[in-house]
Amino acid sequence: MQQLIFPLSAPEATDASRFGPKAANLAVLRQAGLPIPESFCLEAQAYRVQVEALGLEDAARDINSPEPGKARRAALDMKLGLLDRPIMPQVLEPLLAARQTLLQASGGEPVVVRSSALVEDRFGSSFAGQFESYLELEGETDFLTAVRSCWAALWSTRVLRYMATHDASPAETAMAVLVQPLVPARVSGGGLSQSANGDMVLNATWGLGSAIAQGEVVPERIVLTREGKHHDTALGRKYHRVGCRHDGRPLLPRALFSQPCLSKAQAIELGQILRKVEAVMGMPVEIEWALDHRGFKLLQGRPLHLAPTPVPDEIWL
Repeated sequence: MQQLIFPLSAPEATDASRFGPKAANLAVLRQAGLPIPESFCLEAQAYRVQVEALGLEDAARDINSPEPGKARRAALDMKLGLLDRPIMPQVLEPLLAARQTLLQASGGEPVVVRSSALVEDRFGSSFAGQFESYLELEGETDFLTAVRSCWAALWSTRVLRYMATHDASPAETAMAVLVQPLVPARVSGGGLSQSANGDMVLNATWGLGSAIAQGEVVPERIVLTREGKHHDTALGRKYHRVGCRHDGRPLLPRALFSQPCLSKAQAIELGQILRKVEAVMGMPVEIEWALDHRGFKLLQGRPLHLAPTPVPDEIWL
């Protein structure tokens, strides 16, 4: 039987053509010694196996039809087929075994299922926020539904529209799936290793970073110099937190929402991690991170595509 699941610690996991840039970048960073939780990835070939077994190849090709009605029916057939029909045994059995191993290794923490499309993070297109991630999955049924939903996300209306403007087609690519333990984060956020003026910029909020991604808070903004020294902190507006229900930690007092999420020392430590990510990837980077009681964890690292600063017309100077 073909092996379709690999831990991020496996050398094969660094192959973006098999596991997508999101998972492959994390594998590279973990193998370089950065604080990445032990996770596993379901190879994009599993998606292809599922599509072939369900007899959906014709529907996939029809998405490129010049007839709008036929293309819409094809997208619907793909979504319904991937969401409603069972996962093939050659994919299902090793997938459930890998989930069980991860649960045992993480002490039973809920898992996170994230799309890792082969088309993500290309120069000229990023697909950031286009695909799906599912948090706090405890039961087997929810876990398998999330995997199928990640596959089906390749055929969602917003992804199809984005692809149409970037000369891409879902029929010509595939979807890998990244599975991680949920980090019971006290603080989470993102970071840029380089801004327009050369500084490093971090953002942070209490609890899980989904509050930032969903626009529910104005995160704290921390600026570090290129040398990693603290320059400035703007507190933002963090009126609530998104947290793990089962982490055993009490809700934060309201007064804490007006306090900095990270101390200066913690911000400097995170800046050092950000510089290490940049050195490993060999380019400016954007990261997602979480801070639990054991320290910082990296959840994502991707290229940061910088454009030249536009020069205003002379009259405006």
